[in-house]
Amino acid sequence: MGLLFLWPAKPYTITLPPCPKCNSEYTYEDASQLICPECAHEWSASGEAEAASDEAVKKDSVGNVLQDGDTITVIKDLKVKGTSLVVKVGTKVKNIRLCDGDHDIDCKIDGIGPMKLKSEFVRKV
Repeated sequence: MGLLFLWPAKPYTITLPPCPKCNSEYTYEDASQLICPECAHEWSASGEAEAASDEAVKKDSVGNVLQDGDTITVIKDLKVKGTSLVVKVGTKVKNIRLCDGDHDIDCKIDGIGPMKLKSEFVRKV
């Protein structure tokens, strides 16, 4: 009794989309997720809600949405690491820039200089 193998006429390859974060072509599939080994970004294989993950909304301590160029006030005394300086409660900061990371506000404070702040310690004016 012989075995019959049915091979497709043309070999097929599955091409996965590149990473949306770093454009790496070396993505791989793990269950229903696609993973980039270079930047460790994970996203849904179906591609739905990808726009929502790209643009994360930053909010202040009371829930107001922050945008680039906003003016904020500090709601807690913040010690500046490595110095004896303190950013006092009520310090007004103008023209902020939002960035990714743990400290998501990039700004310049008068008397102290450039600094990164966490959005949980500020309030939008």
